[in-house]
Amino acid sequence: MSLPTSGFSFELLATSGYARRARFTTPRAIIETPTFMPVGTAATVKSLSPEEVEATGARIILANTYHLWLRPGSELIARRGGVTRFMGWPHALLTDSGGFQVFSLAPLRKIDEDGVTFRSHLDGAPQRMTPEVSMKVQRDLGSDVAMVLDVCPPGGADRAEIERTMALTTKWARRSLACEPAPGQARFGIVQGGTFADLRRAHLADIAALDVDGVALGGFSVGEPLDVMYALLDEVAHEMPTHKPRYLMGVGTPYDLLHAIGAGVDLFDCVLPTRNARNGQALTWHGRVNLRQSRHTEDDAPICDRCGCPACAKYSRAYLRHLTRANEILGHRLLTQHNLWFYGELVAEARRHVEAGDYDAWARETARAMREGDELGAPNGVPPNPRHQRA
Repeated sequence: MSLPTSGFSFELLATSGYARRARFTTPRAIIETPTFMPVGTAATVKSLSPEEVEATGARIILANTYHLWLRPGSELIARRGGVTRFMGWPHALLTDSGGFQVFSLAPLRKIDEDGVTFRSHLDGAPQRMTPEVSMKVQRDLGSDVAMVLDVCPPGGADRAEIERTMALTTKWARRSLACEPAPGQARFGIVQGGTFADLRRAHLADIAALDVDGVALGGFSVGEPLDVMYALLDEVAHEMPTHKPRYLMGVGTPYDLLHAIGAGVDLFDCVLPTRNARNGQALTWHGRVNLRQSRHTEDDAPICDRCGCPACAKYSRAYLRHLTRANEILGHRLLTQHNLWFYGELVAEARRHVEAGDYDAWARETARAMREGDELGAPNGVPPNPRHQRA
Protein backbone atom coordinates (compact mmCIF):
# COMPACT_ATOMS: atom_id res chain seq x y z
CA MET A 1 0.00 0.00 0.00
CA SER A 2 1.43 3.39 -0.98
CA LEU A 3 1.61 6.23 1.50
CA PRO A 4 0.89 9.26 -0.69
CA THR A 5 1.89 12.00 1.75
CA SER A 6 5.52 10.89 1.82
CA GLY A 7 6.25 8.61 -1.11
CA PHE A 8 6.84 5.73 1.29
CA SER A 9 5.66 2.28 0.37
CA PHE A 10 4.64 -0.31 2.92
CA GLU A 11 3.89 -3.94 2.13
CA LEU A 12 2.64 -6.57 4.57
CA LEU A 13 4.24 -9.85 3.48
CA ALA A 14 3.24 -12.45 6.09
CA THR A 15 1.66 -12.91 9.50
CA SER A 16 1.94 -15.50 12.25
CA GLY A 17 -0.66 -14.87 14.93
CA TYR A 18 -0.38 -11.12 15.40
CA ALA A 19 3.33 -11.08 14.46
CA ARG A 20 3.98 -9.37 11.12
CA ARG A 21 6.60 -9.60 8.40
CA ALA A 22 6.61 -6.45 6.28
CA ARG A 23 8.75 -4.19 4.14
CA PHE A 24 8.72 -0.46 3.82
CA THR A 25 10.74 1.72 1.54
CA THR A 26 12.05 5.20 2.22
CA PRO A 27 13.98 7.51 -0.11
CA ARG A 28 17.21 5.94 1.18
CA ALA A 29 16.54 2.34 2.19
CA ILE A 30 14.45 -0.79 1.95
CA ILE A 31 13.66 -1.81 5.53
CA GLU A 32 12.64 -5.36 6.37
CA THR A 33 10.49 -5.60 9.48
CA PRO A 34 10.32 -6.39 12.31
CA THR A 35 13.54 -4.45 12.81
CA PHE A 36 15.57 -2.73 15.49
CA MET A 37 16.86 0.82 15.05
CA PRO A 38 20.20 1.51 16.77
CA VAL A 39 20.17 4.82 18.62
CA GLY A 40 22.51 7.51 17.30
CA THR A 41 21.56 10.31 19.68
CA ALA A 42 24.11 12.90 18.55
CA ALA A 43 24.44 11.66 14.94
CA THR A 44 26.61 8.75 16.05
CA VAL A 45 25.96 5.29 17.44
CA LYS A 46 28.33 5.44 20.37
CA SER A 47 31.84 4.13 19.59
CA LEU A 48 30.96 2.71 16.14
CA SER A 49 31.49 3.95 12.60
CA PRO A 50 28.51 3.97 10.20
CA GLU A 51 30.13 1.06 8.34
CA GLU A 52 30.23 -0.98 11.54
CA VAL A 53 26.58 -0.21 12.26
CA GLU A 54 25.67 -1.18 8.70
CA ALA A 55 27.45 -4.53 9.16
CA THR A 56 25.03 -5.43 11.99
CA GLY A 57 22.19 -5.48 9.44
CA ALA A 58 20.67 -2.14 10.45
CA ARG A 59 19.14 -0.13 7.63
CA ILE A 60 17.54 2.58 9.75
CA ILE A 61 18.87 4.35 12.83
CA LEU A 62 17.46 6.98 15.20
CA ALA A 63 18.86 10.45 15.89
CA ASN A 64 17.75 12.86 18.58
CA THR A 65 16.06 16.11 17.57
CA TYR A 66 16.56 17.83 20.93
CA HIS A 67 20.29 17.16 21.17
CA LEU A 68 21.10 18.00 17.53
CA TRP A 69 19.01 21.17 17.72
CA LEU A 70 21.06 22.42 20.67
CA ARG A 71 24.41 21.14 19.37
CA PRO A 72 25.67 21.62 16.68
CA GLY A 73 22.39 23.21 15.50
CA SER A 74 19.90 21.98 12.92
CA GLU A 75 20.60 24.78 10.42
CA LEU A 76 24.31 23.93 10.39
CA ILE A 77 23.37 20.30 9.69
CA ALA A 78 20.93 21.40 6.96
CA ARG A 79 23.73 23.31 5.21
CA ARG A 80 25.68 20.05 5.13
CA GLY A 81 22.94 18.04 3.52
CA GLY A 82 21.13 16.70 6.57
CA VAL A 83 22.12 14.18 9.21
CA THR A 84 22.73 11.23 6.92
CA ARG A 85 25.22 13.14 4.78
CA PHE A 86 26.73 14.87 7.82
CA MET A 87 27.51 11.56 9.56
CA GLY A 88 28.10 9.43 6.47
CA TRP A 89 25.16 7.06 7.07
CA PRO A 90 23.94 5.69 3.70
CA HIS A 91 20.58 4.33 4.82
CA ALA A 92 17.38 5.57 6.47
CA LEU A 93 17.04 7.81 9.51
CA LEU A 94 14.23 8.40 12.00
CA THR A 95 14.28 11.48 14.21
CA ASP A 96 12.29 11.67 17.42
CA SER A 97 10.39 14.88 18.14
CA GLY A 98 12.53 16.00 21.07
CA GLY A 99 9.49 15.84 23.32
CA PHE A 100 10.70 13.06 25.61
CA GLN A 101 13.96 14.89 26.34
CA VAL A 102 12.18 18.20 26.95
CA PHE A 103 9.60 16.66 29.27
CA SER A 104 12.31 14.81 31.20
CA LEU A 105 13.68 18.23 32.24
CA ALA A 106 10.89 18.61 34.79
CA PRO A 107 12.57 21.22 37.04
CA LEU A 108 13.65 23.23 33.99
CA ARG A 109 10.49 23.36 31.86
CA LYS A 110 6.97 24.77 31.77
CA ILE A 111 4.19 23.43 29.54
CA ASP A 112 1.37 25.52 28.10
CA GLU A 113 -1.15 24.93 25.32
CA ASP A 114 1.21 26.31 22.67
CA GLY A 115 4.42 24.50 23.61
CA VAL A 116 7.15 24.07 26.21
CA THR A 117 9.58 26.60 27.64
CA PHE A 118 12.72 25.09 29.14
CA ARG A 119 16.36 25.69 29.87
CA SER A 120 19.07 23.90 27.93
CA HIS A 121 20.82 21.16 29.86
CA LEU A 122 24.05 22.36 28.22
CA ASP A 123 24.25 25.98 29.36
CA GLY A 124 20.93 26.89 30.96
CA ALA A 125 19.91 29.11 28.06
CA PRO A 126 16.13 29.54 27.68
CA GLN A 127 14.56 27.61 24.78
CA ARG A 128 11.08 27.23 23.33
CA MET A 129 9.80 24.00 21.75
CA THR A 130 6.51 23.99 19.85
CA PRO A 131 5.14 21.53 17.29
CA GLU A 132 6.21 23.94 14.56
CA VAL A 133 9.75 24.23 15.95
CA SER A 134 10.09 20.46 16.28
CA MET A 135 8.97 19.86 12.70
CA LYS A 136 11.21 22.67 11.39
CA VAL A 137 14.22 21.15 13.14
CA GLN A 138 13.39 17.69 11.77
CA ARG A 139 12.98 19.20 8.32
CA ASP A 140 16.48 20.68 8.68
CA LEU A 141 17.81 17.31 9.83
CA GLY A 142 16.38 15.71 6.70
CA SER A 143 15.22 12.46 8.27
CA ASP A 144 13.22 9.83 6.40
CA VAL A 145 10.76 9.66 9.31
CA ALA A 146 9.87 12.57 11.60
CA MET A 147 7.91 12.07 14.80
CA VAL A 148 5.18 14.58 15.66
CA LEU A 149 5.60 16.38 18.97
CA ASP A 150 3.78 14.67 21.83
CA VAL A 151 3.38 15.14 25.57
CA CYS A 152 4.90 12.25 27.49
CA PRO A 153 3.32 11.94 30.95
CA PRO A 154 5.55 10.83 33.81
CA GLY A 155 5.36 7.25 35.03
CA GLY A 156 2.62 6.86 37.60
CA ALA A 157 0.58 9.82 36.36
CA ASP A 158 -3.08 9.66 37.32
CA ARG A 159 -5.91 9.22 34.84
CA ALA A 160 -6.89 12.90 34.76
CA GLU A 161 -3.33 14.00 33.95
CA ILE A 162 -2.99 11.35 31.26
CA GLU A 163 -6.23 12.47 29.64
CA ARG A 164 -4.90 16.04 29.55
CA THR A 165 -1.67 14.90 27.90
CA MET A 166 -3.63 12.88 25.34
CA ALA A 167 -5.73 15.88 24.34
CA LEU A 168 -2.67 18.10 24.02
CA THR A 169 -0.77 15.43 22.07
CA THR A 170 -3.63 15.18 19.56
CA LYS A 171 -3.77 18.97 19.22
CA TRP A 172 -0.02 19.17 18.69
CA ALA A 173 -0.13 16.28 16.19
CA ARG A 174 -2.55 18.27 14.03
CA ARG A 175 -0.28 21.30 14.18
CA SER A 176 2.77 19.15 13.37
CA LEU A 177 1.07 17.66 10.32
CA ALA A 178 0.17 21.14 9.06
CA CYS A 179 3.90 21.91 8.72
CA GLU A 180 5.80 21.34 5.50
CA PRO A 181 7.98 18.22 5.69
CA ALA A 182 11.35 17.71 4.06
CA PRO A 183 11.12 16.15 0.57
CA GLY A 184 10.13 12.50 0.95
CA GLN A 185 9.82 12.78 4.73
CA ALA A 186 7.12 10.71 6.46
CA ARG A 187 5.48 11.70 9.74
CA PHE A 188 4.47 9.23 12.45
CA GLY A 189 1.90 9.98 15.15
CA ILE A 190 2.36 8.96 18.79
CA VAL A 191 -0.24 7.25 20.99
CA GLN A 192 -0.26 7.98 24.72
CA GLY A 193 -2.63 6.73 27.43
CA GLY A 194 -0.43 5.51 30.25
CA THR A 195 -1.37 2.10 31.64
CA PHE A 196 -5.10 2.49 30.93
CA ALA A 197 -6.15 0.20 28.10
CA ASP A 198 -9.33 2.17 27.34
CA LEU A 199 -7.37 5.42 27.10
CA ARG A 200 -4.79 3.77 24.85
CA ARG A 201 -7.55 2.60 22.52
CA ALA A 202 -9.26 5.99 22.54
CA HIS A 203 -6.05 7.85 21.74
CA LEU A 204 -5.09 5.29 19.10
CA ALA A 205 -8.40 6.03 17.35
CA ASP A 206 -7.65 9.77 17.46
CA ILE A 207 -4.11 9.48 16.12
CA ALA A 208 -4.89 6.83 13.49
CA ALA A 209 -7.62 9.11 12.09
CA LEU A 210 -4.99 11.75 11.24
CA ASP A 211 -2.98 11.82 8.02
CA VAL A 212 0.03 10.04 9.53
CA ASP A 213 2.29 7.62 7.67
CA GLY A 214 2.85 5.39 10.69
CA VAL A 215 1.74 5.05 14.30
CA ALA A 216 3.93 4.76 17.40
CA LEU A 217 3.21 3.74 20.97
CA GLY A 218 4.87 6.18 23.36
CA GLY A 219 5.05 6.42 27.13
CA PHE A 220 6.08 2.82 27.76
CA SER A 221 9.03 1.60 29.83
CA VAL A 222 8.77 4.63 32.13
CA GLY A 223 8.44 2.70 35.36
CA GLU A 224 5.38 0.50 34.88
CA PRO A 225 5.77 -3.23 35.69
CA LEU A 226 6.80 -5.34 32.72
CA ASP A 227 3.75 -7.58 32.98
CA VAL A 228 1.54 -4.47 32.76
CA MET A 229 3.36 -3.28 29.64
CA TYR A 230 3.11 -6.72 28.06
CA ALA A 231 -0.61 -6.99 28.80
CA LEU A 232 -1.25 -3.56 27.26
CA LEU A 233 0.75 -4.46 24.16
CA ASP A 234 -1.30 -7.64 23.81
CA GLU A 235 -4.50 -5.60 23.98
CA VAL A 236 -3.57 -2.61 21.83
CA ALA A 237 -0.72 -3.30 19.38
CA HIS A 238 -2.69 -5.46 16.96
CA GLU A 239 -5.39 -2.76 16.76
CA MET A 240 -2.96 -0.26 15.23
CA PRO A 241 -3.51 0.40 11.49
CA THR A 242 -2.75 -2.73 9.49
CA HIS A 243 -1.20 -1.09 6.44
CA LYS A 244 1.13 1.33 8.18
CA PRO A 245 4.34 0.76 10.17
CA ARG A 246 3.85 0.19 13.91
CA TYR A 247 6.56 1.51 16.22
CA LEU A 248 7.15 0.91 19.94
CA MET A 249 9.31 3.76 21.22
CA GLY A 250 12.25 3.30 23.59
CA VAL A 251 11.71 -0.43 24.24
CA GLY A 252 13.68 -2.63 24.87
CA THR A 253 15.29 -5.80 26.05
CA PRO A 254 15.44 -8.96 23.92
CA TYR A 255 12.46 -10.25 25.95
CA ASP A 256 10.56 -7.05 25.15
CA LEU A 257 11.21 -7.41 21.43
CA LEU A 258 10.12 -11.04 21.40
CA HIS A 259 6.88 -10.19 23.17
CA ALA A 260 6.09 -7.01 21.26
CA ILE A 261 6.73 -8.60 17.86
CA GLY A 262 4.25 -11.30 18.87
CA ALA A 263 1.76 -8.55 19.75
CA GLY A 264 2.08 -7.00 16.27
CA VAL A 265 4.84 -4.35 16.50
CA ASP A 266 7.22 -3.68 13.57
CA LEU A 267 9.83 -1.16 14.74
CA PHE A 268 11.90 -0.71 17.90
CA ASP A 269 14.64 1.50 19.29
CA CYS A 270 16.44 1.47 22.63
CA VAL A 271 19.80 2.53 24.09
CA LEU A 272 20.01 -0.74 26.04
CA PRO A 273 22.34 -2.73 23.71
CA THR A 274 24.87 0.11 23.46
CA ARG A 275 24.60 1.18 27.11
CA ASN A 276 24.90 -2.39 28.41
CA ALA A 277 27.98 -2.89 26.25
CA ARG A 278 29.70 0.00 28.02
CA ASN A 279 28.84 -1.72 31.32
CA GLY A 280 30.45 -5.01 30.28
CA GLN A 281 27.24 -6.88 29.41
CA ALA A 282 26.93 -8.91 26.24
CA LEU A 283 23.43 -9.92 25.08
CA THR A 284 23.17 -13.40 23.59
CA TRP A 285 20.84 -16.25 22.66
CA HIS A 286 21.56 -17.72 26.11
CA GLY A 287 20.93 -14.52 28.06
CA ARG A 288 23.28 -11.86 29.36
CA VAL A 289 26.99 -12.54 29.72
CA ASN A 290 28.45 -10.35 32.46
CA LEU A 291 32.11 -9.89 31.65
CA ARG A 292 32.74 -8.26 35.01
CA GLN A 293 32.31 -11.67 36.65
CA SER A 294 35.51 -13.50 37.61
CA ARG A 295 34.34 -16.71 35.93
CA HIS A 296 35.52 -15.23 32.61
CA THR A 297 39.07 -14.40 33.74
CA GLU A 298 40.61 -17.37 31.91
CA ASP A 299 37.74 -18.26 29.56
CA ASP A 300 39.01 -18.65 26.00
CA ALA A 301 35.54 -19.17 24.53
CA PRO A 302 33.82 -16.48 22.44
CA ILE A 303 30.89 -14.56 23.87
CA CYS A 304 28.50 -16.69 21.83
CA ASP A 305 29.30 -19.53 19.45
CA ARG A 306 26.20 -18.70 17.37
CA CYS A 307 27.39 -15.18 16.60
CA GLY A 308 29.42 -14.03 13.60
CA CYS A 309 30.28 -10.56 14.89
CA PRO A 310 33.93 -9.39 14.96
CA ALA A 311 34.14 -9.80 18.74
CA CYS A 312 32.98 -13.42 18.64
CA ALA A 313 35.00 -14.27 15.53
CA LYS A 314 38.35 -13.26 17.01
CA TYR A 315 38.33 -12.44 20.73
CA SER A 316 37.93 -14.50 23.89
CA ARG A 317 35.81 -13.74 26.94
CA ALA A 318 39.06 -13.51 28.90
CA TYR A 319 40.36 -10.71 26.68
CA LEU A 320 37.04 -8.88 26.61
CA ARG A 321 36.86 -9.12 30.41
CA HIS A 322 40.33 -7.58 30.60
CA LEU A 323 39.26 -4.70 28.32
CA THR A 324 36.10 -4.19 30.35
CA ARG A 325 37.91 -4.07 33.69
CA ALA A 326 40.54 -1.72 32.26
CA ASN A 327 37.76 0.49 30.81
CA GLU A 328 39.42 0.36 27.41
CA ILE A 329 37.60 1.93 24.45
CA LEU A 330 38.22 -1.21 22.38
CA GLY A 331 36.13 -3.19 24.86
CA HIS A 332 33.24 -0.73 24.47
CA ARG A 333 33.51 -0.93 20.69
CA LEU A 334 33.65 -4.72 20.46
CA LEU A 335 30.78 -5.29 22.90
CA THR A 336 28.66 -2.64 21.17
CA GLN A 337 29.26 -4.35 17.83
CA HIS A 338 28.33 -7.68 19.38
CA ASN A 339 25.13 -6.44 21.01
CA LEU A 340 23.86 -4.67 17.89
CA TRP A 341 24.85 -7.71 15.79
CA PHE A 342 22.80 -9.89 18.14
CA TYR A 343 19.79 -7.58 17.87
CA GLY A 344 20.11 -7.71 14.10
CA GLU A 345 20.18 -11.51 14.19
CA LEU A 346 17.25 -11.62 16.64
CA VAL A 347 14.92 -9.60 14.40
CA ALA A 348 16.13 -11.41 11.26
CA GLU A 349 15.31 -14.75 12.89
CA ALA A 350 11.94 -13.35 13.97
CA ARG A 351 11.20 -12.44 10.35
CA ARG A 352 12.03 -15.98 9.24
CA HIS A 353 9.69 -17.51 11.82
CA VAL A 354 6.84 -15.18 10.94
CA GLU A 355 7.26 -16.34 7.34
CA ALA A 356 7.30 -19.96 8.54
CA GLY A 357 4.11 -19.41 10.55
CA ASP A 358 5.54 -20.58 13.90
CA TYR A 359 6.56 -17.30 15.49
CA ASP A 360 4.88 -17.73 18.88
CA ALA A 361 6.39 -21.16 19.55
CA TRP A 362 9.85 -19.95 18.48
CA ALA A 363 9.58 -16.82 20.66
CA ARG A 364 8.60 -18.85 23.74
CA GLU A 365 11.52 -21.23 23.28
CA THR A 366 13.96 -18.39 22.60
CA ALA A 367 12.88 -16.52 25.74
CA ARG A 368 13.15 -19.73 27.79
CA ALA A 369 16.74 -20.31 26.62
CA MET A 370 17.65 -16.71 27.46
CA ARG A 371 16.16 -16.98 30.95
CA GLU A 372 17.91 -20.24 31.72
CA GLY A 373 21.37 -19.07 30.65
CA ASP A 374 21.28 -15.49 31.91
CA GLU A 375 24.21 -14.81 34.24
CA LEU A 376 22.37 -12.03 36.06
CA GLY A 377 18.99 -13.73 36.30
CA ALA A 378 16.09 -12.82 34.02
CA PRO A 379 14.92 -9.20 34.56
CA ASN A 380 12.21 -8.76 37.16
CA GLY A 381 8.75 -8.96 35.70
CA VAL A 382 9.57 -11.15 32.70
CA PRO A 383 6.88 -13.82 32.73
CA PRO A 384 8.16 -17.40 32.96
CA ASN A 385 6.25 -18.21 29.79
CA PRO A 386 5.51 -15.07 27.73
CA ARG A 387 1.91 -15.27 26.55
CA HIS A 388 1.15 -15.12 22.86
CA GLN A 389 -2.37 -16.56 22.92
CA ARG A 390 -4.46 -15.20 20.10
CA ALA A 391 -8.20 -14.76 19.87
